Amino acid sequence: MFLFKSQVPVEFTGERGGEISDCEEECNHTWIVSGLTHDGTEVRRIEPEVELEHYVDAVSATDSDLLELTLGNPFIFGNLRLQKQKAGDGIARESSPFINSAEMDRGNMYEGKNMALFEEEMDSNPMVSSLLNKLANYTNLTQGVVEHEADEDTKRKEVKVPRMGTFIGVYLPCLQNILGVILFLRLTWIVGTAGVLESFIIVFMCCACTMLTAISMSAIATNGVVPAGGSYYMISRSLGPEFGGAVGLCFYLGTTFAGAMYILGTIEILLTYISPSAAIFKAEDGGEETEAMLNNMRVYGTCIIILMAVVVFVGVKYVNKLALVFLACVILSIIAIYAGVIKTAFDPPDFPICLLGNRTLSKRSFDICAKFTESNNETKTTTLWRLFCSSSLHNATCDDYFSLNNVTEIQGIPGIMSGVLIDNLWSAYSEKGSIVEKKDQPSVSGSEDMKIGGRPYVFTDIMTYFTMLVGIYFPSVTGIMAGSNRSGDLKDAQKSIPTGTILAISTTSFIYLSCIVLFGACIEGVILRDKFGEAVNGNLVVGTLAWPSPWVIVIGSFFSTCGAGLQSLTGAPRLLQAIARDGIVPFIQVFGHGKANGEPTWALLLTAGICEIGILIASLDSVAPILSMFFLMCYMFVNLACAVQTLLRTPNWRPRFKYYHWTLSFLGMSLCLALMFICSWYYALIAMLIAGCIYKYIEYRGAEKEWGDGIRGLSLNAARYALLRVEDGPPHTKNWRPQLLVLLNLDCEQLVKHPRLLSFTSQLKAGKGLTIVGSVLQGTYLDKCTETQKAEENVKALMAVEKTKGFCQIVVSPSFRDGISHLIQSAGLGGMKHNTVLMAWPQSWKRTENHFSWKNFVDTVRETTAAQQALLVAKNIDLFPTNQERFTEGNIDVWWIVHDGGMLMLLPFLLRQHKVWRKCKMRIFTVAQMDDNSIQMKKDLQMFLYHLRLNAEVEVVEMFENDISAFTYEKTLMMEQRSQMLKQMQLSKNEREREAQLIHDRNTASHLTPAVKASVAASVPEKVQMTWTKEKFVAEKHKNKDTNVSGFKDIFNMKPNQSNVRRMHTAVKLNGVVLNKSQHAQLVLLNMPGPPKNRKGDENYMEFLEVLTEGLDRVLLVRGSGREVITIYS
Repeated sequence: MFLFKSQVPVEFTGERGGEISDCEEECNHTWIVSGLTHDGTEVRRIEPEVELEHYVDAVSATDSDLLELTLGNPFIFGNLRLQKQKAGDGIARESSPFINSAEMDRGNMYEGKNMALFEEEMDSNPMVSSLLNKLANYTNLTQGVVEHEADEDTKRKEVKVPRMGTFIGVYLPCLQNILGVILFLRLTWIVGTAGVLESFIIVFMCCACTMLTAISMSAIATNGVVPAGGSYYMISRSLGPEFGGAVGLCFYLGTTFAGAMYILGTIEILLTYISPSAAIFKAEDGGEETEAMLNNMRVYGTCIIILMAVVVFVGVKYVNKLALVFLACVILSIIAIYAGVIKTAFDPPDFPICLLGNRTLSKRSFDICAKFTESNNETKTTTLWRLFCSSSLHNATCDDYFSLNNVTEIQGIPGIMSGVLIDNLWSAYSEKGSIVEKKDQPSVSGSEDMKIGGRPYVFTDIMTYFTMLVGIYFPSVTGIMAGSNRSGDLKDAQKSIPTGTILAISTTSFIYLSCIVLFGACIEGVILRDKFGEAVNGNLVVGTLAWPSPWVIVIGSFFSTCGAGLQSLTGAPRLLQAIARDGIVPFIQVFGHGKANGEPTWALLLTAGICEIGILIASLDSVAPILSMFFLMCYMFVNLACAVQTLLRTPNWRPRFKYYHWTLSFLGMSLCLALMFICSWYYALIAMLIAGCIYKYIEYRGAEKEWGDGIRGLSLNAARYALLRVEDGPPHTKNWRPQLLVLLNLDCEQLVKHPRLLSFTSQLKAGKGLTIVGSVLQGTYLDKCTETQKAEENVKALMAVEKTKGFCQIVVSPSFRDGISHLIQSAGLGGMKHNTVLMAWPQSWKRTENHFSWKNFVDTVRETTAAQQALLVAKNIDLFPTNQERFTEGNIDVWWIVHDGGMLMLLPFLLRQHKVWRKCKMRIFTVAQMDDNSIQMKKDLQMFLYHLRLNAEVEVVEMFENDISAFTYEKTLMMEQRSQMLKQMQLSKNEREREAQLIHDRNTASHLTPAVKASVAASVPEKVQMTWTKEKFVAEKHKNKDTNVSGFKDIFNMKPNQSNVRRMHTAVKLNGVVLNKSQHAQLVLLNMPGPPKNRKGDENYMEFLEVLTEGLDRVLLVRGSGREVITIYS
C-alpha cells in the first residue's frame, strides 16, 4: 500500500492496492500516475475510483522504507511522477525519468500566472506569496552551521507549533534559575557578616545590574526573530563573530562552573545537614575540619558529576520533565521561610545558643550549656567543662578565658518583634580563624597562652570583606537568560521574553531584599555569622526560621541544587555545540558533533571535565566569584550590544520593546564592569585575558561570517568620521607615508604575472597606511564581469599569501591605457587616496608585437606627475626577495642625483623596518660636478642625515665633463635607427591593413542589393576608389616598394640628434659610476628622470632608462611627487 500524506512519512507495504488519504486541499484534484516503473515493478496508470481515494499498484515495495516528503505539484518520487490534472483536460502529461525535469517544473510553476515578465529572475527573486508562506511557516529551530533561513537539515520531522506562554515559558524558568543555592546556604551568612545595610547595597547593586541587562536583552530579543540560542545568538549577531565567540565561550564557562557550584552546594547540604556521618574523611583535630570537608567535597563531587553526566547522556527529556518538580521545591521552601517569619511574631521557635562570655560555642561537642549540673544535691561538671579543663575534677586546670567568663544561653531566633534588627544593621567583618562573638555581651579577656584551636568555639573559615561578599552573592541573581534560551518554544517570543524576564527579576529582587531585612529582624547576629549552623546543633540557619520544620528547607534546597546542577549540565553542552556549529572557533568544531538525535556527546564530556575543575577547587565560596566573572562579562556585552545598536541607529534596529535607552544600557555595562573588579580584580583580569585571547584567535583564524553586526556598523561610522576629518587638508610632512597604488599585470587566466611586486609592497608598508592593489582588464564590463570576479579573487588570494593588507580594485576599460588612467584618478576615497604609484618595469617593451607596452608606461609616468603623485618603478622585479628570505648582509644604495622631496631617503628607512632588509646597511651617493666642492658636500650631507635621524654611509662621487665617446654616439645612432625603422614598419603595416580593408569592402559590396549598394556608395568617401585595375594595382605596389626602399636608405644615412646624444652620454656615464660602486648592492634606488615634453621621443626615453640601469640586479626607480616627504623637525 502506498500511503501518501501531506507533511508526513511515506510507508510502503507489500499489499496490492492502497489509498491516498488526508491530502487536504489536494483531494479536490485528479491525480494520475504515468506508466513508469519503480524498483523494477511496473506501475500502471490508475484513475480515481472514489472522490477521496486513489489506488496505486506497487507490489514489490517493502514496508521497511520510511521517507519524509511534502506533497507538491508535480510530486516526483524516484521514477514516480504525480501530475495534477488541469480542469477539463482528461489527458495525462507525458513525463520521462531520464529528462531533467527542473526546467519543466519551473514552467509549470508559472503556468496560469501573470508573471511571465519576471520568470527569468524567479530563482533569485521569489514571488512575494511564496516568501510570505515561508515566513508564516517559520519555526525557531536551533541554528547551526547554516543560518535559519536555509536550514540544512531537510529530514527534520514536523515541528509542533510552540504553545508556551509568558508564565510557563519565561517567568518560571527564570525564577528557577535565579533562586537557588546562595539563597539557602549563604544569604544568612552574608547578612550577618555585612550587616543589613551593606547586604541591602550588595543585593540592590546586583539586582540593578541584572534588571538593566534584562532591559537591554529585551530590546535585542524583540528586534526580529531570535532562534533558540539565547544570549550567544544575540551577542554574536549584534557584535559580530569575534565578540560572539569570545563572550559565548565565557558564558559557556560560566554555566559550566555554575554546575560545579550547584553540585558543591548539593554535597554541602548532604554532608553538613542531612547525613554528616556519610563523610569519608573525618577530622581528627579541630583545625583539620576544613581540609577534611574539602576532600569529602572532591570525592563526592566527582561521583555526582559522573552520575549526572550519565543521566544527561541517557535521558535529557527526564531532566526537563523534572524541572517543574525542582521549581516546586524552591517555591515551597521560600513560602516556608515567609511562614516562619510570620510565626516568629507571636511564637518564636526554640533554638537556644550557648555563649561563653561573648564567644559562640559549637553545640556539636556537648549537650548542656553550663559548667556544672545539680544532680541529687551533688554538683557535677559537664561535658563542656571537660572540653576546657584538664579533667572533670573541680580543681582541674582550666582555660583562662573559661574560668573568667560565665556560660549563658540566649535565643537564636528572638523573632521579628524583638528589635534585633538594630544590632544586625552594621557589618562584622573578620579574619580567617577568628571566633564568632556577640558584640554587646559582657566578656573578660584572659591570657591566651593555651591554644584555642581545639576548643568548641564557632570559627570563621575565611577572611571576609565587602568585595568578596559581592563575588559570592552575584551568582544568585544570574539565570536571567533562561527565557531567551527557550525562545524557540515560545508562542510569542517578542512579547513573552521582556515581560517574563523583567517580572521574574522583579519578583526575585523583592524576595532577596525582603529576606535580607527579615533575616536581620528575626535571627540573632552570631547565628547569622555561623555559616554551617554549628551553634544550632548543625541545623541549616535559614531552616531554623522555617515553618513547619527545618527539614522543609533542607530537602527543598537539596532537590533545587540537584536540579540546577542537572540543568547546567544540560544547557552548557548545547551552548558549546551551537558555537561549534557556527564554525567561528576552528579548534572546537569537533564538539559540534553528537549522537544521531543531535545530543552533544563530545560537548557533554568537555563540560563534565571543566566542571570537575570546579569540583577539585571544592570550596563554594571560591567557585562563586569565578562564574560571577564570566556571567558579568556576558551581561556587559549584552548591554554594549544594545547601546551600540541604539547609538548607530541602524535601519534594522526596530525593537518592539520600547522601554529602553542607550544611557540605561551604558549604565548597565558600567555597573557590570565595576562589579567585575569589585568582586575580584585578578579574576576580572584573567576573564578578560581569556576573552581577549579567544577574540584575537577568532579574528586571526575564523571570523569570515557576516552577520550584519553592530561592530561592523560602528567601524563604518568611525571610518566615515575619520575620512571626513582627513578630508580637511593634505597631511603634514611628519605624517606623510607612501599610500600605495600597486599596478599589477594579469595573464590570460587572470593570474598575477609578478607576485614579487606584492611581496615588495608588504615589505615597504609593514601593514601601515593605505594599499590599493589595482589591475585593468581590457574590454567592456558586461562581457568581462566573470573574469573581473575571478581576477579579484586571485589578487585577494595572493594578497593574503603575501600578507599585503589593503584593498583590491579591478577596472574594466576598452583600452589598457584608459583603465590605468581611471585607477590613478579615482582609486581611494576622500582623504584616503594613494599618493604613490608602484609598478613593474615593462621587460618586453622592445618586442615589436608589444609596441603599446612602452607607450602605456610613459603615459603612466606623465599622469602620475600631472596628478602630483610619486612613482616607484621596480626593475627586474622577479629577482626581488620574497617575505621568507632574509638578507644577512649587503647594502641598500641610494643614488641621490636630484632632490624631489626626500623620497629616496625615506624609502630605505621604511624597508629596513622589515625583517627581510633589516640587516642591510644604507649608503647614500651623490654626484659632484666640476665646480662643486665634494668635501663640503659630504659634510653637509652628513649633517643633513644627522638632523633627519638616519644612519647611513655618505659618499660623494665626482663625475667630470669629458668628450662624448664613440660608443655613446654609436648607441644613440642605433637607438634612433631602430626607432625610425619601427615607424616605417608600422606605416607599411597600416597600409597593408588599409589595402585589405578596401578589397573586403569591394567584395562585400558586390553581393548587396542595388538599394544597399547605393547607400554604401554614398557612405564611402569620394577619394577612395572602389575599382581596382591590374595596372593600378601594380603601380601602387611599386610605389609602396619604392617608398619603403627610400625610407630604409634614409635610415642608414641619418645622423643622430645632438640632444639625444647628450642624454645618452649622461645615461652611459651615470650607469658606469653606479656599476662601479653598487654592482653588488642588494637594492639600488635611483632618481627617475622625467619623460620628454615632446611625445616623439618616448621610445628614446625608454632606451635611456634601460641604459641607465643596465647591469644592475635590483633597481627601484623613484620619481617624487614634488612635495617634501621628510623633515628634520620633530
